[in-house]
Amino acid sequence: MKPFVVITDGMDARAFSGIKEDSLFEVHPKSPLTPKELKELLPRANALVIRSATKIDRELIDSAPRLKYIIRAGEGTDHIDKLYCKEKGIAVSNTPGANNNSAAEHALALMMSALRSIPQAHGSMKAYKWEKSRFTGLELWKKRVGIVGFGRIGQIVAKRLRGFETDTLFYDPFVTESPLDFCQKAKTLEEIFSTCDVVTLHTPLMEKTKNMVTASLLGLMGRNAILVNASRGKIVNEDDLYACLKEGRLRAAAFDVFAVEPLPKDSKLMGLDNFIMTPHLGAGTEEAQRRVGQMSVMQLREFFQNDKLLNEVVV
Repeated sequence: MKPFVVITDGMDARAFSGIKEDSLFEVHPKSPLTPKELKELLPRANALVIRSATKIDRELIDSAPRLKYIIRAGEGTDHIDKLYCKEKGIAVSNTPGANNNSAAEHALALMMSALRSIPQAHGSMKAYKWEKSRFTGLELWKKRVGIVGFGRIGQIVAKRLRGFETDTLFYDPFVTESPLDFCQKAKTLEEIFSTCDVVTLHTPLMEKTKNMVTASLLGLMGRNAILVNASRGKIVNEDDLYACLKEGRLRAAAFDVFAVEPLPKDSKLMGLDNFIMTPHLGAGTEEAQRRVGQMSVMQLREFFQNDKLLNEVVV
């Protein structure tokens, strides 16, 4: 029997065109899927290719008795119950590196948007206003930037910042020495938050990083400082962030990720003028989606045709 592959979330169709035409696979032709459509397909599915929108929980896994393989087209897998997958004998892979550049560039875009109030100025002009003095911004040039989490994405951010001649620090307990000679390792997380003009978060979500940024760390930041989060929403306590921004103890924050996604309509963050938000667009470029799709196809072929598991996510 040919493996039945279900691609749950919207991806670059061109990347999957070859495997859809392959006589060795059966691929459901429609993507993205509604929850109802996915539920109807799960009993037949041998493989799922997902992005961040599909949550792989016990209920979903129990609805897919033939499921053998899950590919996260991206890196973060905190929305997959990996322990239950292991218990059920379901392999899990991700596509490391495929969207790193896009995620790093988005963090920089958020950084510049916050420093120069670009979304707010755009909204003002759409309202037929010309408020030059209201949107006086800050330069990034020669500022001190702190990068929390110095894996692949954090290091790309550091490299891109070189053109701005920033004084770049990083904090990562898993990196003993700086892999980049133009970046210094901070001794503590508190050093990053208390001395940097801009702090950008690039750490994975795990028990040690969940709710890591609370009032105690935010209180160390200067009134002109900016916080950027393009990693995972649950790393930051949103209530503490709201209070800090509302009281003007922080100049601005720019987030691509949130504790609950989509961001609820009643979120207090929605009402802040100094909070910039995007709907989890870090990997949302044509180039990144093409790369993750191509890598996913390669992994599907290796798993089902050659019995090889590439980029396994270990619990």
